[in-house]
Amino acid sequence: MKIRRILATAVAAAVTTPVVFLSAAPAFADTKPSAPSTQKPASGEDESDEDMPSIEELKAAVALAQKEYDEAVVELAKAREDVEALTKADHPLAVAAAEAKKAADEAAAEKTAADEALAKAEQAVKDLPVDATEEQKTAAAAAVTAAKTAADEAALAKTAADTKAKTASTALDDARVQAFRVLELAKKAKKAAEEKLAEAKDELEFAEEMEGECADEAPLKVALTGPEKVTAGKSAFFSLRVTNDTGRTLDAVEAYVNALRGPESDDEVIDEDTDLTDRFIKVEWSSAGNPEWTSFSEEFDSIEIGKLAKGGHADVKLRLTVAADAPAGKGVAFAFSAYENNDGSCGTGDDFSTLDFEILAADKGDKPKPKPTDTPTPAPTVTTGGNTNTTQQGGSSVTPVNGTLAATGANDTLPLGLAAAGAVALGAGALVVARRRKAGADA
Repeated sequence: MKIRRILATAVAAAVTTPVVFLSAAPAFADTKPSAPSTQKPASGEDESDEDMPSIEELKAAVALAQKEYDEAVVELAKAREDVEALTKADHPLAVAAAEAKKAADEAAAEKTAADEALAKAEQAVKDLPVDATEEQKTAAAAAVTAAKTAADEAALAKTAADTKAKTASTALDDARVQAFRVLELAKKAKKAAEEKLAEAKDELEFAEEMEGECADEAPLKVALTGPEKVTAGKSAFFSLRVTNDTGRTLDAVEAYVNALRGPESDDEVIDEDTDLTDRFIKVEWSSAGNPEWTSFSEEFDSIEIGKLAKGGHADVKLRLTVAADAPAGKGVAFAFSAYENNDGSCGTGDDFSTLDFEILAADKGDKPKPKPTDTPTPAPTVTTGGNTNTTQQGGSSVTPVNGTLAATGANDTLPLGLAAAGAVALGAGALVVARRRKAGADA
């Protein structure tokens, strides 16, 4: 079962803490923030969910998109009517073109007749007998002159008629071309309006699905465990424990983990405008049901814990690998969990767990250090309330890791700017996953 509806709530939970962090400078502050579940926006800051449109706003967007779509449909219908009308003989431009063509044909016929009359008159002069009288010669010459004048006038009339016919024909052709152009634009406008309307409806449906259906703060706990120091270029092993304190068995539980490098100097501040692309730390996971190390991807966008019994817990191994060329500094891992049941109920864990660690520069070879193995010292055991009925993805066993159990939430040494950026990245990632899953479910 795929968890879909709850992840927008997870975004809000994930960015609750960074709202305070982003309001604090410098990147490494000495002030200890309160636990994530009690963090409130600093004075002058908006609540994180105020940036999200309300149901009423989304409905208004749907109404506007519907209006634009309806108008586009009307315009398309009109464009099609215009194209069809221009193909009919009774269209004014078609009538004008036909009349002009008829006049041009008549002018051409008249010119042909005038030219023939001129030729006949000229031939009559040539055919005069040798003994023709002056009167006969004068009459023949006058006939040629008259025929020549008539031929010239017919030629001018034909030229004018041809020009008028060409103009009328061009006007009809241009109108048809323009009508087809408008038709194509109308088709594109309708398609764009249709897509906009579908998107608006999808956003509204997505928001309505999430609104009031999922628990914003379900007692689904997460805890990260890991070493205090991580060497660049080498893998370090962490552990994630998800505990079900909801009071009921959960049918499908998933967890989300992210890790980032911190500022490289005390003067560097990480905030919501920082490009985090080069700061992500590779995270892989494995479990009893999925023993192979698995990277987060489009196919595996979360840790699939599966069914988790009431009071039970599941442990997952995590392998973090910092890029070999990464400088020494701070790092932090983030995690939260969510669930969905077969009856449609769902929720997001009220824990947004963080674990900070020190990043050591890659070993240059002067002092070789042992590589981490898959058999580090055992981690502390978390009480499960006696119920260990979990699926094979997690199980009730404790995953061995290096280090000690981290407290949920930001701690004394957590870089504030880093926590802010990481939380925003984790929350944004969850929202992307939510929308992709919903799109896949509706396909």
